[in-house]
Amino acid sequence: MGRCVVLRFLKFPPNRKKASEEIFQHLQNIVDFSKNVMKEFLGENYVHCGEVVQLPLDFVKQLCLKIQSERPESRCDKDLDTLSGYALCLPNLARLQTYRFVEHRPILCVEIKPKCGFIPFSGDVTHEVKHKVCRYCMHQHLKVATGKWKQISKYCPLDLYSGNKQRMHFALKSLLQEAQNNLKIFKNGELIYGCKDARSPVADWSELAHHLKPFFFPSNGLAGGPHCTGAVIRELVRVITRVLLSDSEKGRAGALRLGPGPQGPRVCEASPFGRSLRHQGKSAPECSGLPKGCLLYKTLQVQMLDLLDIEGLYPLYRRVERYLEEFPEERKTLQIDGPYDEAFYQKLLDLSTEDDGTVAFALTKVQQYRVAMTAKDCSVMIALSPCLQDASSEQRPVVTSSRSRFAFSVSVLDLDLKPYESIPHQYKLDGKIVNFYSKTVHAKDAAVVSARFKESEDCTLVLHKV
Repeated sequence: MGRCVVLRFLKFPPNRKKASEEIFQHLQNIVDFSKNVMKEFLGENYVHCGEVVQLPLDFVKQLCLKIQSERPESRCDKDLDTLSGYALCLPNLARLQTYRFVEHRPILCVEIKPKCGFIPFSGDVTHEVKHKVCRYCMHQHLKVATGKWKQISKYCPLDLYSGNKQRMHFALKSLLQEAQNNLKIFKNGELIYGCKDARSPVADWSELAHHLKPFFFPSNGLAGGPHCTGAVIRELVRVITRVLLSDSEKGRAGALRLGPGPQGPRVCEASPFGRSLRHQGKSAPECSGLPKGCLLYKTLQVQMLDLLDIEGLYPLYRRVERYLEEFPEERKTLQIDGPYDEAFYQKLLDLSTEDDGTVAFALTKVQQYRVAMTAKDCSVMIALSPCLQDASSEQRPVVTSSRSRFAFSVSVLDLDLKPYESIPHQYKLDGKIVNFYSKTVHAKDAAVVSARFKESEDCTLVLHKV
């Protein structure tokens, strides 16, 4: 039977070609990391490891020529590997999932990149603002200033990870308004909604509603226009929320035990949701918390392996670097480039933060940080397929909307372990994001205060003695 698969090729900067054996090992490491680490943390229903395949070189060259024009301009600074013939073969998560959906049924797929869902709780953080505002909201200011995106998104990851339906609805609507590269929607494998870069046109909800209407209102009892668009978007948001809160692992919490949830603040000060409540004089709604078996909960637990924040982690990275400069042959023993096996996984479970000054402690924290960064950058794929008339025969979880029932599955992708070499870049970027945010936000605050003084000067009444 023909399978619907995705082939993934490695990319390299020009003139940085690698030997075939290296490419095979690199791809095998990706598979091993998914299988031995991420599947353990997130659950086997959510993670698809794939397999390394070898393809005829002629086929690879023709395929790469064919897709070259489809590649985004920003990604063309690297060349696809057409020389080794090795690729990673994965299920096409935009079409069929964990379960074999009946192929003639239409399939809707929503891809979300939720980003980091907690505010740092580490005592090593030196910038006070990092204890109040999440990384995503701060980074938005820098991205808009450098022209990557047109406007600041209202999306805040802490709202999505809150488990509170009101906050989750707000987060998902914000993503739909300003998708950036955090949300894409596919219909039968074709991209129908998503943003490529700052030049992309403004989100068109009416066009999206036109695509989605047959899924959510199949009897066509809804007229067109803004009312119809709003109703369809509301249904989409509710269904995604229900799926994200679902538990396909039947309550099996992940392997990590980092407490009930984030140890820092539960609400980000920059989130427009929290701000609008404060303006109305209301307190933030109770944090409902995520069900322990749902993918968001497990992802958040893995993200929280970033126990020290990059500020506390960077000196430990330097300790490992100094050791490697002295003993370069130890790199393999330290498993920096793999193998990502059971022994590698077991070391990640050591959650102590008491530094005993050893290279072993520093290395464990560095590896945990790399895994946490992987979880902060992964994508969640939700596939929805309308149930057949006899929905009771469904062999898979079902979610309901007001007029429809969907068989669904949830998967996670983009699970390559973040490179050890990227840590200095992360340290510099963190400083850049925080400094820019502090400067721009404080400058605005100062401008508001000085404007108030100016107003008070303009309205001074001088009372003369009569």
